[in-house]
Amino acid sequence: MLRAELIERAARFRTSDEDPSRDLQSCPSLVLNADYTPLSYYPLSLWPWQTAIKAIFLDRVDVIESYERHVHSPSLDMKIPSVIALKQYVRPSEFPAFTRFNLFLRDRFSCQFCGSQSHLTFDHVLPRRLGGKTTWENIATACAPCNMKKGGRTPKQAGMHLYAEPIRPTHWQLQQYGKQFPPNYLHETWRDWLYWDIELEA
Repeated sequence: MLRAELIERAARFRTSDEDPSRDLQSCPSLVLNADYTPLSYYPLSLWPWQTAIKAIFLDRVDVIESYERHVHSPSLDMKIPSVIALKQYVRPSEFPAFTRFNLFLRDRFSCQFCGSQSHLTFDHVLPRRLGGKTTWENIATACAPCNMKKGGRTPKQAGMHLYAEPIRPTHWQLQQYGKQFPPNYLHETWRDWLYWDIELEA
């Protein structure tokens, strides 16, 4: 099964037919970089409609797609943008910040000892009491039971095995992992911009 089909199953696309009655707070804009790729896949790069419209008037973005939903004022009547692209390219840093969220994303939100996705925390592969550092290369996602079972021992001492050795991921790697976790819903005008790199079927 192609990734596109998996995402279609996991995400519920909202159609434009619902736009006229849509609450304004449910009209975020998907933000693309100047190369027309999302600034971020996970979390998905979204701006509130007010921020998007402000960026339009400041001439910082181009409008690519719009909702069938208008905003009105004495001097303004315009469609709310659903997809916008920055006019200036933002170059991502090579390596992401070392945060709990990014660590969980690197490990696909799964315990690296048993695969559980519940009660996640992090574990020092080489315990701190043995000189282990709090770094990408020495921290692995672990569920609370596995974390307690391992305790202050190395995986070998505890008779436990890691699914993968922890690494320092690149920004690109995290973005690829993020594509596996689509939001609960997406607007239909976002389709072409989220799945641009999926191989076409013959």
